[in-house]
Amino acid sequence: MSKWYPKKGRVILHVDMNSFYASVEAAYQPDLKGKPLAIAGNPEERKGIIVTSSYEARAKGVKTTMTLGQAKRLCPELIVLRPNFDRYRQASKEIFTIMSDITALVQPISIDEGYLDITDCSELGSPLQIAKQIQSRIKNELALPCSIGIAPNKFLAKMASDMKKPMGITVLRKRDLPTKLWPLDIREMYGVGEKTAEKLNQINIFKIGDLIGANVYQLKRILGINGERLQQRANGIDPSPVDPNAVNEFKSIGNSETLSEDTTDDTTITALLRKLSRKVSARLARKEVAAQTLQIMIRYSNWKTITRSVTKTSYFSSEEAIFNIANDLFETNWNGEPIRLLGITAQGLIEKGEIVEQLNLFNYQEQLENEAIQKVIEQLSDKYGKNPFQTVKKEMDHHMLTTSFQKDFLDDFKE
Repeated sequence: MSKWYPKKGRVILHVDMNSFYASVEAAYQPDLKGKPLAIAGNPEERKGIIVTSSYEARAKGVKTTMTLGQAKRLCPELIVLRPNFDRYRQASKEIFTIMSDITALVQPISIDEGYLDITDCSELGSPLQIAKQIQSRIKNELALPCSIGIAPNKFLAKMASDMKKPMGITVLRKRDLPTKLWPLDIREMYGVGEKTAEKLNQINIFKIGDLIGANVYQLKRILGINGERLQQRANGIDPSPVDPNAVNEFKSIGNSETLSEDTTDDTTITALLRKLSRKVSARLARKEVAAQTLQIMIRYSNWKTITRSVTKTSYFSSEEAIFNIANDLFETNWNGEPIRLLGITAQGLIEKGEIVEQLNLFNYQEQLENEAIQKVIEQLSDKYGKNPFQTVKKEMDHHMLTTSFQKDFLDDFKE
């Protein structure tokens, strides 16, 4: 098997679940298999958009982010189900458990995809045999389809997994780039969104291969460091490791929500700000971090969107602190026009254990109220004869669901 495993290079797999939410529902309800199925939000509200759909529905033109009305017009027989996040969370944990049976070097990227570094797994068979084993186990044990890319680095493995769906396995070597990768439209390149593609089109880059001979200084001028990174990836270069601990790396925590109808009503807006503050605070507590910067997003009825932020001198994490900051930002920056969507994002995160804060007579009572630890401190005081002034970490409900479910599931995988 050594011929399949280079002495100096790596062998990376990217496992990508096919139409994950819809596939999970079909696994629980076999009568749904082979039928046009879509997972969507509340059909009675504007957030009733398609989250994902089965391949049978996609064949009729149903696409992610399409409204239910549009989808139904294209596919009148479409079966629509609301998301069942507990079900998807459990399926994801079982999928990553199967991956972890192969190697400890597993890096989840989202609820339905992840990388494996199998460079040192030659005793288990060839890379293709290992990929087939993973794909078969997920299909036989969980009744879920997946596609797998095999390549010498993460970027090429990711591109390879997209080349054959559903239930495909694709090997992408560097010598294959001129025929398999470079002819693809630049919009198909991982890491290139619509705005980036438009900027690249303006300098006559339409295919991935066009990046190869592009002027690197021009790329950096229009895209920053990402321009040079894209060119390196087009050349098959991606030194980033498969890092199992990368699931703990995050820069911000936020929630947003679209209102059922555009509004200027103060009560409705305040209630939503309070709700979003509660959700962000809960997620901060779940990850045991605090923030120093808070950003709000306001989207008006004409889709014009603004973001405003403020950085505080001290860290915060409580619902009340977040709400007060967000409310001040909103009142300062709202122009009075009808609002369609509001969002709150906590930034500048730090683990609570790293915060050295001396509680003093002025902020002591506030801390007690915000962290809800009065009872615990009283018990510690009774036991030790003094108040130790220690902040107690608050355990959150393990099954709490938020609009940022894709990010939060990673915590469960690490457990």
